[in-house]
Amino acid sequence: MLGRSQPAWKNPQILLTLSLVFCCGALAGAVIYKLVSQPVSAKQVVASWKDSSKEQTLNHLKKELKLTPEQAAEIETALDDFSLYYQMLHAQMEEVMATSKSRIDQVLNEDQRKKFSRIMSDLKDKQPR
Repeated sequence: MLGRSQPAWKNPQILLTLSLVFCCGALAGAVIYKLVSQPVSAKQVVASWKDSSKEQTLNHLKKELKLTPEQAAEIETALDDFSLYYQMLHAQMEEVMATSKSRIDQVLNEDQRKKFSRIMSDLKDKQPR
């Protein structure tokens, strides 16, 4: 039992228990993040729609899933919405990136700007297409 002179948060058993709970939570979060971050990205899905066209994708789903006309219409609407939403997000992301780059450029001197431009170019080249 705790003595009155020692606060509860200084108890080694409580500290050990809290540390163990924190570590377990961090480990679980890392494992879940690793598992969840593996699926196909929306960018890859949209790119595949461009390659095979929305109609081919919809026809494939109709055939494989034996969709009713009502289901096919709903799925077509969902695909259209997703594509539009993705395009809007992509445009917003490009705008935010351009604004951020402009703000960073204002802070840097000429030599730093050149180096920064090279760094950004290298990062862009490393991005998956």
